[in-house]
Amino acid sequence: MTVIRLGDRSLRYRPRALAAGAACLLSALAVGLWALGSGDFPMSPADVLRTLFGGGTPAEDFIVNQLRLPRLVTALLVGAALGLSGGLFQSLVRNPLGSPDILGFTQGAASGALLVVVAGGSSLALAGGALAGGVATGAAIYALAWRQGVHGSRLVMVGIGTAAVLTGVNGYLLTRAQLMDAARALLWLTGSLDGRGWADALPLLTALAVLAPVVLLGGSRALVLLEMGDDAASGLGVRPERLRLTLLASAVLLASLAAAAAGPVSFVALTAPQVARRLTRAPGPNLLASMCTGAALLVTADFAAQRLFTGHPLPVGVVTGVLGGGYLIGLLATERRAGRL
Repeated sequence: MTVIRLGDRSLRYRPRALAAGAACLLSALAVGLWALGSGDFPMSPADVLRTLFGGGTPAEDFIVNQLRLPRLVTALLVGAALGLSGGLFQSLVRNPLGSPDILGFTQGAASGALLVVVAGGSSLALAGGALAGGVATGAAIYALAWRQGVHGSRLVMVGIGTAAVLTGVNGYLLTRAQLMDAARALLWLTGSLDGRGWADALPLLTALAVLAPVVLLGGSRALVLLEMGDDAASGLGVRPERLRLTLLASAVLLASLAAAAAGPVSFVALTAPQVARRLTRAPGPNLLASMCTGAALLVTADFAAQRLFTGHPLPVGVVTGVLGGGYLIGLLATERRAGRL
């Protein structure tokens, strides 16, 4: 642990955790640079960099800055938001299985989007429906889990039950949609970055710019105290339930905005914090490393989804689902061997 004194305040950080986060971020940017130059119009990394700084031809400028860059930026932001959201959830419930796609928040976002699809709404309305559905589900789960406070195990159980109910609701809503609308909704439900533009990235960028500094600077230390138990945290000046509600609201908002931008991309929020914990080898929430790891995972998965089968790109959710499902099986086996399941 390294401490930097800033007048009457101090900033504590772990050099290894900071290095791990920086390495993940650099990896994400390197893969992104490679992705910007690949495809039907290949470009070298030098040409891509020249184009990004305004020195490319009109054709290169259109392909890089108008077609490929918005998708890359959206992937970075969605991955970062899911990684940060997953890190918050897992710290709040003190369970490595805590993530928005297991606790029902992602299914709630999908329900809001499907209601818009059934009503014949536009793509912009679909994103708004996903955001509203995720936030409404978060409020409902919090209310159902409340009993003189909200504790991790109760939140997990209520969330899993809510996810099961909403999965059935979503299946019914798909049967009520028109054929073309159902096909569009099914692609969105898989999780896809196809056709994403700056309008999809801007709301998530704004949310991360506001929430990430607040959570990283104000929430990390408080989460460490909260993991010691409510009584210990209260004795050290933390209001456990107020803090839990604030961080849970931030995590739900980040997950909902990520779903609005790219659909309910599965398992990134579950996997990123665990990978970050292993990279940093440090206890605690590891929120910064989780955020950078999430960005690296999603950018890499999207690049693989576009290039695994030449001429047949996959939705990014297919790749994250396959990899994340395998990781989940391994995590459950580990927890069982450790006697925690």
